[in-house]
Amino acid sequence: MPALKSRYDYIIVGAGSAGCVLANRLTEDPDVSVLLIEAGWRDWSLYIHMPATFAWPLKTKTFNWAYETEPEPHVDGRRMYQPRGKVWGGSSSVNGMCYIRGHALDYDRWAEQTRDPSWDYAHCLPYFKKSEDFPQVGPNPYHGVGGPTKVTRGTRWTPLYDAFIEAGVQAGYRRTDDLNGESQEGFGPMDMSVGKGRRSSTAVGYLRPALKRRNLTLIDRALVGRVLFEGRTAVGVELKAPDGTKRPRATREVILAGGAFNSPHLLMLSGIGDADALREHGIDPLVDLKGVGANLQDHPEVYVQYRCKTAETLYGVLKPQNQLRIGLEWLLRGTGPGATNHFEAGGFIRSEPGVKHPNIQYHFLPVAAAYDGSGMQDMHGYQAHVGPMRPESRGWVRLRSADPRDKVRIQFNYFSTERDRREMRDGIKLTREIMTQPALAPFNDGEVAPGPDVRTDAEIDAWARQLVESAYHPSCTCAMGPDSDPMAVVSPAGRVHGVEGLRVVDAAIMPSIVSGNLNAPTIMLAEKLADVIRGRTPLPPEAAPVSLVEGWETRQRSRSDRPFNATP
Repeated sequence: MPALKSRYDYIIVGAGSAGCVLANRLTEDPDVSVLLIEAGWRDWSLYIHMPATFAWPLKTKTFNWAYETEPEPHVDGRRMYQPRGKVWGGSSSVNGMCYIRGHALDYDRWAEQTRDPSWDYAHCLPYFKKSEDFPQVGPNPYHGVGGPTKVTRGTRWTPLYDAFIEAGVQAGYRRTDDLNGESQEGFGPMDMSVGKGRRSSTAVGYLRPALKRRNLTLIDRALVGRVLFEGRTAVGVELKAPDGTKRPRATREVILAGGAFNSPHLLMLSGIGDADALREHGIDPLVDLKGVGANLQDHPEVYVQYRCKTAETLYGVLKPQNQLRIGLEWLLRGTGPGATNHFEAGGFIRSEPGVKHPNIQYHFLPVAAAYDGSGMQDMHGYQAHVGPMRPESRGWVRLRSADPRDKVRIQFNYFSTERDRREMRDGIKLTREIMTQPALAPFNDGEVAPGPDVRTDAEIDAWARQLVESAYHPSCTCAMGPDSDPMAVVSPAGRVHGVEGLRVVDAAIMPSIVSGNLNAPTIMLAEKLADVIRGRTPLPPEAAPVSLVEGWETRQRSRSDRPFNATP
C-alpha cells in the first residue's frame, strides 16, 4: 500500500465507472492532489479483460459485491441477485460491455427534472464524444475519436445477428445503423466498450494512465466507513485498510463515487438521510434528506428463447474442447470468439401508440442461457433479452445496521404498477412476433421460453414473475434536483444538499433512469462534472438531429399497418 499523506485536495471514494474518470480528469491539473479509495482488488484476471468471459466475475465474490435484494413482493417473493463490481473499474470491469447511451429525450427530461438546462442532450452529447474512441464510425456529429473509452462493433460472425435485424424490419420497425445516433428506434448493430479485442473499462482507459502521475494516490482493499465532518463541512473520511484505520483529510472536497448502493450507504452511515431511519440504527442525523436511498430504479428483463435448426450458435463454440483454442487466439491476437461480448445486434421499439420514444430494448444473443452464463440450454439456440426502459416502479436502499461491513438492504419493487406489468407483457408478445418473421425461419426450430403453453395474459404475467431478472442497472438513489425538491439529494452539480465540501458523482445521481444501458451515461456524467469541479468552461452544446417516428402519437411501429400487439 502506498504511503498515505494526511491531506489531499480531493478524496474520491470508489474506483469505478465514475471514480476512475474523476481521478484522471482532476489530476490533469498538476497542482491538485487526489486520493482514490477502492474497496476491491486490482483487475488482474484475464476473465475480466476477455470480453466473452464477462459472466465469470458475475458468478464469484472475488471482484463482486454480490448483493441480493429483499424478497420482491410483486415477483413471487423472489430474492434477486445484484452483482456490482468490487474491483478497479467497478462495474465497468464486470458488465456486459454493451455501449448504449440512452435516448436524447432522456437527457432533455433530466434538464426538466433538475431545472438545469445544462443536462439536456445538446450539453451531454459533447461529453459522450469526449469520452469515446470509435474510429469505426467517428468522428461524426454523434461519435468521437481519441477518447479513453474504446468502442467497437463486432463482425456479426453468425448470420443469426443479421437475421434478427432483418426480422425486426419485416415486423414493421426501422432499420438503424446507429443505436447511439440520430435514430435509436429500430434494429441494428450494437456497439461494445471493447478495443483491440479487450474490455475497455474505466480502469484501463482512465485509471492506469492517471496512475503515472505523481499527484494521484490509489489505495485498494480499503473500506470507507464514514465521511468526517466539522460542523456541516466534509473534511475527510475514515477508512479501514489492511494496515489499520486511517483518517485522511480533504482540503477541497470529498466525492462519493460508489454507485447506486454504496453512495447512499455511505451518506447514511455519515448521518445524511431520513432522520428517523438513522436514529433507529443509533446514528445521529446531520442532515434530514428523505431522498437518500429512495427512488431506486432498474431495468427488468426476460429471455425469449428459441431452438436453432443450425449449428451457427455459441453452444458449439463454447464446448470445453474449444475453449483453449479460443483463449490462445484471444491472448495472442485479440481476435476470435473471445474478443466479443456476443451482444452484436439489438433494437429499440415502442410498445404502444402515444409513446414518444422507445420504451422496450432488445439485446440479441446467439445462445440460450442466462446473462451470467448459468442455465445454458443443452441445445443450439438463440434468444432476445427484452424489457421496459422507463418503468414506473420505485424501490429503495436502506441500512441493515450502522456497521459499514453490513451490506445495505435493497428492494426494487419490480412490477409494482399495472403499466410496468403491461409493458413487459406487451414486450413479450411483440418479441414473439419479431422472432417468427421470415428472416428467422431458416433457424427457428420452435420456441423454448416462455414456450407454447404460455399464451394468455395471465400465463405470460406468471411466467414473467418467475423468470424476470435484473439488467443490472441500479440508479437514481441520490437523485439530482433543486434544494426545493424534498426528495432531491444533490444539486445539478452533484453537491449534497445541506452540507459543504461533499459531492456524489455516479449513477446514483441520475434523476431518472435512461432508456438503455448505464455505463456510457455514467462515464459521461463523470466527464461533465469533472469540468464543473475543476471550474473549467464546459464544452459548448452541440445540436445533432434526433429522429422520432412520424405519427408516433397514433402508430406503434414505424412502417406497418399491422394491428398493435399482433401475435403469431
